[in-house]
Amino acid sequence: MLNKKVFNKSYEPLQLFMNKKIVIFISGRGSNAKNIINYFSDKSDFLVSHVFSNNKHSDIINHLNIKQVKFFLFDEEDFNGKVFDELKKINPKLIILAGFLKKIPPLYISYFKNKIINIHPSLLPNYGGKGMYGSKIHKKVIENGEAETGITIHYVSEEYDSGKIIFQKKIIVDKYDTPKKLEEKIHKLEYEYFPKVIESLLK
Repeated sequence: MLNKKVFNKSYEPLQLFMNKKIVIFISGRGSNAKNIINYFSDKSDFLVSHVFSNNKHSDIINHLNIKQVKFFLFDEEDFNGKVFDELKKINPKLIILAGFLKKIPPLYISYFKNKIINIHPSLLPNYGGKGMYGSKIHKKVIENGEAETGITIHYVSEEYDSGKIIFQKKIIVDKYDTPKKLEEKIHKLEYEYFPKVIESLLK
């Protein structure tokens, strides 16, 4: 069942209509979402208005309370119904997948055409597809002796990690890198570039 939690009732609703609204979907801790929210918190034209999560254990809630962002926790059975209906009401300029692991249904992609983007921790098309995320990717990169890796920001299509590429950034894989070290390097790239690419798309 869709569980709506609205924080800080003093928040001025009119502001939601004056800004270009950004909606974020997460499945994990929400570290990328926090970074994006912080980046846009002082932007006059853009606003992260909502975060949707299918992870009841995410620690992002307290952060949203401070940043005046609406939070929606949903179950899988709500994804094609209540969540989609809520998104249509919000009418965001951009939907961001920031560590969201569930496949996006075709009705989302059709209705929000060229408005849904994802970040992937590899240089697509390498190490993409179903089941390829997080540390699994970094382990494979090292096992295969890759010389470089990086991040890819792309539009979401009906197939995993196959949408049009918007941006890529490469880094060298050092011979002393472990999956953990590589993950830390990739996170730094994500934190630096993801909000900037989002802003460029909105402009």
